[in-house]
Amino acid sequence: MTPTTHANRRNPRRITRADIMPMAEYGSQRRERRRKVTELKRDRRVAVGPDATFYFECYDTMWHQVHEMLFIEKGGEEQIADELRAYNPLIPNGRELVATLMFEIDDPARRAAFLTGLGGVEDAVTLAFAGETIAALPEADVDRTSAEGKASSVQFLHFPFSPAQIDKFRQPVVKATLAIGHDRYGHAAVLPEAVRRALAKDFD
Repeated sequence: MTPTTHANRRNPRRITRADIMPMAEYGSQRRERRRKVTELKRDRRVAVGPDATFYFECYDTMWHQVHEMLFIEKGGEEQIADELRAYNPLIPNGRELVATLMFEIDDPARRAAFLTGLGGVEDAVTLAFAGETIAALPEADVDRTSAEGKASSVQFLHFPFSPAQIDKFRQPVVKATLAIGHDRYGHAAVLPEAVRRALAKDFD
């Protein structure tokens, strides 16, 4: 059993109303489910430079996020459709990787100054491996740079793969490098092999 899968799970690419647990049942299992999803995320997390972290999403991370929002906000039936609409697009469709990029800076003044100079960062992310370079595509219906050029501290990114690129990425111990090439933040990190193996399972 995967860390957060409910017995009603129908489709690993989409969460439906039938996949939503009653909140009382979820509450009784919440501590254990949170422990398991934390364990799952360990091999789906990549730090790039001192301030950026990529969290690669999947059905299970999004299932957990939807249930956490429902449990915390207690919006009931009316909230469910909104959460599914928000989080289903972040489940990989079988031909892509999807990541939440977070710029995590505790100091408010430094964070504000940092983000003010980071506009357009969502268009400066790449994943390179085996002679291939995939440019990340920001979530289409979410504007993550303001009109004033300030970047959001949270970015949602898709990495679309061709079938040939999927085959290359799946090769054992292939070196994959995740990079941010913004003028104000130029950093890169090699994916640990455990992360690459975990992400390779996101493809059909």
